[in-house]
Amino acid sequence: MPEAVLFDLDGTFADTAPDLANALNRLKAEQGLAPSPLNRLRPLVSNGVRGMLGVGFGITPDAPLYPALAERFLHFYASALCVETRLFAGMDELLSHLDDAGIAWGVVTNKAERFARPLIDALGLTARCACIVGGDTAARPKPFADPLLHACSSTGIKPEGCLYVGDDIRDIHAGKAAGMRTVAAAYGYLGSSPPIATWDADAVIAHPLDLLGVLEKY
Repeated sequence: MPEAVLFDLDGTFADTAPDLANALNRLKAEQGLAPSPLNRLRPLVSNGVRGMLGVGFGITPDAPLYPALAERFLHFYASALCVETRLFAGMDELLSHLDDAGIAWGVVTNKAERFARPLIDALGLTARCACIVGGDTAARPKPFADPLLHACSSTGIKPEGCLYVGDDIRDIHAGKAAGMRTVAAAYGYLGSSPPIATWDADAVIAHPLDLLGVLEKY
């Protein structure tokens, strides 16, 4: 058994898409634009602000209006970041299994720490979470190994004792770069990543509880 299981946040640990979509659509309404449907936005949530503004406004980070729109989007998100956000079905049961087995678990995300920590807190999980590492916690975000190595440092668990679960190819690259075993979450957003079979993850799961089978074969 691994000593710790680390999870990506958006699209792996929790379904954050509804609240991110609401923030975007509040911004679009403010700009006099029609809302974007959730099913169009959901796959791009893992791409963060860049993905949301890209699909909502058709702009890239080099556009003159991007900084102001990004700031306003984050303002709306911060004001309501855990209204419709929920753990993925089966995740709560999985976390209970990990707790019972004495396996530490934590969250390593590219979401800024100022959003990740309040979100985990709003889900009522801060006290059980071994670490919360944001995209701005370490020197470089995923796909670099820095955030995962920071998680190891803060928990005192070596990379070879950790399993990292994520729904984007960046997660797998980061996990491998850190020296961890990796699991691809096929139930997640997947975003603009190439086909999941090409990610070279150590395992692929279709449901959070499928991770129990992976742990048995660890």
